[in-house]
Amino acid sequence: MLPLSQVDPLTQKKLDRASAEIAIPPLLGASVAELTAWVQQQGQPAYRGKQLHEWIYQKGVRSLADISVFSKQWRAEVAEIPIGRSNLHYRSVAPDGTVKYLLQLADGQIVESVGIPAFGGKEHPKSRLTVCVSTQVGCPMACDFCATGKGGYKRNLGRHEIVDQVLTVQEDFQQRVSNVVFMGMGEPLLNVDNVLEAIRSLNQDVGIGQRSLTVSTVGIRNRIRQLAQARMQITLAVSLHAPNQTLREQLIPSAHSYPIEDLLAECREYVEMTGRRVTFEYILLAGVNDLPKHALELAQHLRGFQSHVNLIPYNPIQEADYKRPNRDRIASFVNVLKQQQIAVSVRYSRGLEADAACGQLRAGVGKE
Repeated sequence: MLPLSQVDPLTQKKLDRASAEIAIPPLLGASVAELTAWVQQQGQPAYRGKQLHEWIYQKGVRSLADISVFSKQWRAEVAEIPIGRSNLHYRSVAPDGTVKYLLQLADGQIVESVGIPAFGGKEHPKSRLTVCVSTQVGCPMACDFCATGKGGYKRNLGRHEIVDQVLTVQEDFQQRVSNVVFMGMGEPLLNVDNVLEAIRSLNQDVGIGQRSLTVSTVGIRNRIRQLAQARMQITLAVSLHAPNQTLREQLIPSAHSYPIEDLLAECREYVEMTGRRVTFEYILLAGVNDLPKHALELAQHLRGFQSHVNLIPYNPIQEADYKRPNRDRIASFVNVLKQQQIAVSVRYSRGLEADAACGQLRAGVGKE
């Protein structure tokens, strides 16, 4: 090893930075203020923070070495500091235009994201682009009908790894993302701090309105309350999937520690604190939870609740034997809810042929 007196100035600066900041977090997900403070710590003028913000969020730069407005010397000094972008591992396109992405993270783990284009119509005449993002590598909830839960859980995603998914889809489609749904791999409320930071970044840095962001959860005790305390105008979607505790535990093993009555009470508290209605996701499984008696029981829970039921006909996976109910059975379920004055809609998931639909995401390598 060279004596310190023989180390060149550039190398010495790198050594000094390494000793001062042993683990520099990726810059993606940071605000203008955070980036400004960081560049000033590096001895750069404050206006570099706004430039860095623009290059990360608007130009999609993947390396500080590529920011041409910075001096060559400083770019060389900070070239190894990570921005936090992933690598595209695999991409597949469904006939309906939905695109599934397998993204490789810095540690080699793989997560899935889905880009869902909408090409206009009476309700939404302008073209929209929705991104379904993951919040964990795998999922610990082990829902019986979901491919992600069958693969187990690895770790939480950092805020940069969540925001990166949106930028990746935006760049691939060459179109601004209009909506983001936290419905990919993982349970968002088991990673609530990073999810809240990612929401802030998507809203303030990427420029997506809070009301265009939806966080989906199967329900984690006290975490819905924590989400409400953030006072955001996002949409909360609770994956209910059953009208009673016994059936819910059968479909969602984690539900045994969180009775449905307690979950619904926390959801009502969310409505009171935020003024926002709650969406209840309900996957229809033929012969399991799709009978008129199930619909009536569900309606009894939700009567007088500021809520909306989103029915999702089951999307098949290889790991489970459940079936999708036929259209008559679905229509009967809808009619019971409507008769009970419950707001309801049916969502047929996009990307079914590419295994990119609701409940189909898994971290395996796609087939060519």
